[in-house]
Amino acid sequence: MTRSRRRALPAALVLWLAAAGSTAPPHAGADGGAALAVARGGAWYTWWRAANAPARWAAPDPTVTRAVGWHRAADGVEWGELRLAGGGEAWRTRVIVVRFDPARVRVRLDTAFHGSLARAAWTIARAPRDAVLALNAGQFVGSLPWGWVVLDGRELLPPGHGPLSTAVVIDTAGRFRWVQPGEIAAIRHRRDVAAAFQSYPTLLVGDGEVPPVLRARSSSADIDLAHRDARLAIGELRDGRVLIALTRFDALGGALDVAPFGLTTPEMAALMGALGCRTAVMLDGGISSQLAVRGEDGAEHVWPGLRRVPLGLVAFPRHLR
Repeated sequence: MTRSRRRALPAALVLWLAAAGSTAPPHAGADGGAALAVARGGAWYTWWRAANAPARWAAPDPTVTRAVGWHRAADGVEWGELRLAGGGEAWRTRVIVVRFDPARVRVRLDTAFHGSLARAAWTIARAPRDAVLALNAGQFVGSLPWGWVVLDGRELLPPGHGPLSTAVVIDTAGRFRWVQPGEIAAIRHRRDVAAAFQSYPTLLVGDGEVPPVLRARSSSADIDLAHRDARLAIGELRDGRVLIALTRFDALGGALDVAPFGLTTPEMAALMGALGCRTAVMLDGGISSQLAVRGEDGAEHVWPGLRRVPLGLVAFPRHLR
């Protein structure tokens, strides 16, 4: 795993975008430290500060969870949104949140290529019409996924090696498992592994613990703690449901929502913990991040990406597949 670097959004442009907004949130980092605020009921509430960030999320943060307006999409699938304010490029960030019950939907991995493995071709537009959820899965290196991939019970790629990686495993009964690197060998060849993908960095492990490297004061050789980007993450709630969170740049009424600006990795870990996850891992973000939710009435809510990817995750009502 290598560090990615991108030039920060120029300060003058950040200020211009801020001025273009309507009601301005508080400057979350006014004391010089990173912080996040959430909008609720016409006001802004700061709920996380890097200076005293928890080492473990033992429970959801009601300041955050009460800000989500949930909508039913299908049996066992809900989606909602919330607005965050952070520092720099995260001055305005919209978060789309989906939660689903694996016992009430059937989930599988999908892939697509143009002609050869050198040209990835999957996007949410390729999801079947009866899918209620679609998103990109894993991390990508060139045109291929990084790390372990099992599709329809068949291993396509061997496990990758990295201390901050997590494998998301779906068994033949549709149950999800969150597997750490040292545990993959024990289940790699089990016949009940229907699908699996590996991703990084791990955001939460065990029962809500933030990995120590994400609590460090400075970046390590493996991860840039200050890098901001559009983010996508997947995690498990304590009741067994799966939660997905996608961030979008939210200045100018969403006109620039595909811009690769957003939260840092520690901030994304905090968000997943505040939403109630006990374990979570990042998926490929930036211009790869994409999400679609389809309601039972056929209404579609789509947040496209700008990149075709090699691997996607799709979910269907259990009575259909």
